[in-house]
Amino acid sequence: MSGFSSEERAAPFTLEYRVFLKNEKGQYISPFHDIPIYADKDIFHMVVEVPRWSNAKMEIATKDPLNPIKQDVKKGKLRYVANLFPYKGYIWNYGAIPQVCARGEIIRVKVLGILAMIDEGETDWKVIAINVDDPDAANYNDINDVKRLKPGYLEATVDWFRRYKVPDGKPENEFAFNAEFKDKDFAVDIIKSTHDYWKALVTKKTDGKGISCYHHHVNLPAQYQQMWISGSITRKTDGISLEYKLILLHPTHLELLDAKVVAFQSFKFIELI
Repeated sequence: MSGFSSEERAAPFTLEYRVFLKNEKGQYISPFHDIPIYADKDIFHMVVEVPRWSNAKMEIATKDPLNPIKQDVKKGKLRYVANLFPYKGYIWNYGAIPQVCARGEIIRVKVLGILAMIDEGETDWKVIAINVDDPDAANYNDINDVKRLKPGYLEATVDWFRRYKVPDGKPENEFAFNAEFKDKDFAVDIIKSTHDYWKALVTKKTDGKGISCYHHHVNLPAQYQQMWISGSITRKTDGISLEYKLILLHPTHLELLDAKVVAFQSFKFIELI
């Protein structure tokens, strides 16, 4: 989406690597707080984080000022998603929905449906959507359109999410509703409820558990300017329990956009572009 840009700091695949977002004035902004959830009526914004077919697990740094994009870390090591036959890395572009809590591209999407995955005992929602600029967007208005026009796409999504942690020695993930995708209205209700959690966070009506609400500043804070020059300071975001992701289904391929959110449950978005 025009008007927004991204700026990389430090080398990729390092603990110090970050991607900051800027608005049309060149001001640093938070992908978490400063980009409106709605682009138009029934149209949502989405921030792209992880390119399709790549393996590095990127996420919004919810505890860092300005919430830049960084590679996830576990036990001091950078995290990667394993190749899961017949797939290579992430089988979608991975990204985030702002204000429900990106490599930085911002797009507008139309929600079509949702899948409820159970991840270590928590609901991790996957929202299906399509880019409004896609030539076929007018043909997709609900989840049944995906089943009818793109047979196999939803099945591949369930298969990937069911097995992607197995190479790390973990069991297969399970799903609510018999792994069936719920419709558009159900999905929008879930998104709205999550947005309410975000509003409670920024108005200090709920405990953010260390999540940073620092946002929309013309310049980076002094400590961050020094941090990215020296590349010697790292920050942890462990302990965030809510995770929301957006998956994009392309007419010719699957795309997933990851979105780490701030609240009480987890969910992900899927878009047809």
